[in-house]
Amino acid sequence: MYDFRAIEKKWQEYYAKEKPFNIDLEKAERPFYNLMMFPYPSAAGLHIGNMFSFIGSDVYGRFMKLKGYDVFEPIGFDAFGIHSENYALKVGKHPAELTPKSIEYFREEQLKKIGNIFDWNSEAITSSPEYYKWTQWIFIQLFKNGLAEKRSSNVNWCPSCKTVLADEQVIDGRCERCNSEVEKREMSQWFFKITEYAEKLLSNLEKLDWTDTTKNLQRAWIGKSSGATISFEVSGMNEKIDVFTTRPDTIFGVTYIVVAPEYGLVSKLITPSTLQAFENFKEEVKNMDLATRTSISRPKNGIFTGSYAVHPLTGEELPIWIGDYVLAEYGTGAVMAVPAHDERDYVFAKKYGLEIKQVIECDPSQLPYTEKGKMINSGKYSDMLSADFIERIDEVSESIKGSVNYHLHDWCISRQRYWGPPIPIVYCDKCGTIPVPEDQLPVTLPNTDDYIPDGSGKSPLAKNEEFVNTICPVCGGPARRETDVSDNFLDSAWYYLRYLSPNDNSAPFDDGLVEKWCPVDMYIGGNEHATLHLMYSRFLSMALHDMGFLPFEEPFTSFRGHGLIIKDGEKMSKSKGNIVNPNEYFESHGVDTLRTYLMFMGTFLEGGDFRDSGMDAMRRFLNRVWDIATMPEGRSSTELKIKMSETVEKVDYSVKNIKPNTAIAAIMEFVNEASKEVSIERQLVIDMAKLLSPFAPFVCEEIYSMKGGKKKTILDDGFPYGYEKYASMAKTELPVQITGKMRGKVVLPQNASQEEAMEAVMADEKLSKMLEGKSIRKIIYVQDKIINIII
Repeated sequence: MYDFRAIEKKWQEYYAKEKPFNIDLEKAERPFYNLMMFPYPSAAGLHIGNMFSFIGSDVYGRFMKLKGYDVFEPIGFDAFGIHSENYALKVGKHPAELTPKSIEYFREEQLKKIGNIFDWNSEAITSSPEYYKWTQWIFIQLFKNGLAEKRSSNVNWCPSCKTVLADEQVIDGRCERCNSEVEKREMSQWFFKITEYAEKLLSNLEKLDWTDTTKNLQRAWIGKSSGATISFEVSGMNEKIDVFTTRPDTIFGVTYIVVAPEYGLVSKLITPSTLQAFENFKEEVKNMDLATRTSISRPKNGIFTGSYAVHPLTGEELPIWIGDYVLAEYGTGAVMAVPAHDERDYVFAKKYGLEIKQVIECDPSQLPYTEKGKMINSGKYSDMLSADFIERIDEVSESIKGSVNYHLHDWCISRQRYWGPPIPIVYCDKCGTIPVPEDQLPVTLPNTDDYIPDGSGKSPLAKNEEFVNTICPVCGGPARRETDVSDNFLDSAWYYLRYLSPNDNSAPFDDGLVEKWCPVDMYIGGNEHATLHLMYSRFLSMALHDMGFLPFEEPFTSFRGHGLIIKDGEKMSKSKGNIVNPNEYFESHGVDTLRTYLMFMGTFLEGGDFRDSGMDAMRRFLNRVWDIATMPEGRSSTELKIKMSETVEKVDYSVKNIKPNTAIAAIMEFVNEASKEVSIERQLVIDMAKLLSPFAPFVCEEIYSMKGGKKKTILDDGFPYGYEKYASMAKTELPVQITGKMRGKVVLPQNASQEEAMEAVMADEKLSKMLEGKSIRKIIYVQDKIINIII
């Protein structure tokens, strides 16, 4: 048993003093940018879920460094925003006082101890004026290019956090941070026009090497729908109601129109006789969350406006209703109701006795029938197929135009809080809305004790007259500063660029270094940020590219979203008392044990179950590794060298494919075989340590040093090689049958698993084509003998 405390302390001090992982960004010959999501310094410390993410990313970075790359692995702190501010309020401290202390603890007591190859020279902290000066600069560039605007809108308001939330921060009608029910408020807010990039954000996903789950989440949020925009004239007034529909083939089945209570024309549509009923109805809807309003299963409520619209093809008058299930911010805020072919419209029509007209052929007992088919009761278009009608939609009428709609909405970045970068805008009665001149940045966040939000809808900065009152940069007259601060997702949307030149006071990022190191080669982080952070980062990168500031559109070439950790079979929570503090395990089991166990306890991309018994077992495994390293030096068996050749290959494949658990399993197999030997060759010990070093860096550094390693770190000595002749001894040709017929052979390591065999089959161009589009009913696998795939 080795003294893990002494060894880990020794190498932690070595890393801190020698800084072996700091990169000369300009001179690096094989650049590889390895990025992980930086933490919010908003709690008593980093929890085990954070460590799971950081260590998983570092394993990949260490592996690439072993492969000979100049790996840049920076870290910093997402220190502005509601998370840090609310934590400060909770413990009764000023965020400007508490945040630096939290950062110090995160950095010195946790991040510097876990063995990651961080380049601390590149640390970036979003709450420092040196950083947010450039966050404000980015805002100004978007403003100058028409991508930032202030407008009145129905926004999400969290009564607990006392601020506006972006759509993406609302989950099932609740604040994603505090779980409070979100209200709707009409407020004037700053928006970034991310919707102008909706199609590019969607289409670019095809060329990205990202986790499929992550890409699908992005696709769902962008929410592209193809269909038609149809204009309905309002009877008796010079107004029209536009609706977007994915089913223009049901146009002849429209029997009424429904608009949202917040729809812009409502005040004109409501007749005097229905005004009081509308006011009562609007008050009821105001207290409903979005999830309730849009639920398919909930009863739909509405009132008749007293006004009518004209059907563009038949000339019929259609009653205009107001419905609680229609939202102003989705689509156009109005829908054409086709109750025979839409579930919600059907329920609504049944409730209020409205006409139901079937226009797609089906058994009337099947209504509402929502599939496409042959059109009926549709004038000259009867007997036409839905698909044919939709294809020719632009020929039908000038009032009907083929169009595309997106679920994605513009990014609301205004926050009515204190702890954030002030939005760099001034308002002048004479000159209007003016950006702060770039040479006057940063607009510094004032240090004030009056920083607690009061729920009025105004930022605490609005009460600070010294901050608010300023001089117009155009005319020199009196002006007022914008008092909202920006969303902290803006801070984090560009941090990967600032890491390359964190101390540059003349520019947000160094153009030459950005061209050399970006886009980021590998980004690993939680899928909980797959919609918010990644979408915003992509938008900002595209916008800066179009402005000529960046040579690329997409910021992250590869992204891997990992799963979540549970504890003893249950989700971790404070109420259950099962939150895992990693620091406790630093002392009881060691950092190497914690790192290796976190990577072994489950599939990294899916998560795993943290159990103390697993930590104990991993501690015993590392003791066995030490026993192998301290065996007498001498000749090793050919079988052990064959085993090492297999292990090198499996670790190489597994880490590249973000399967650290199978890499560790392969090393465990080698250790089992090595323990049977009476002596072991020095190089085999060093190579064992190299393969294990991404997971357990400190004990492996000690083994490498003990065995006479000459490089600064074990990672500088390179990935193990020289086992080619032994690899050929460990291979077997596996015959492949498809439904009993011999179709080919694949080459596999001996004792390969069924999963490995199938991976080899699918990697074979000829065999994979035979299985393409087929459903596999059964697999019969006899190890090292044959595989039969039944389709």
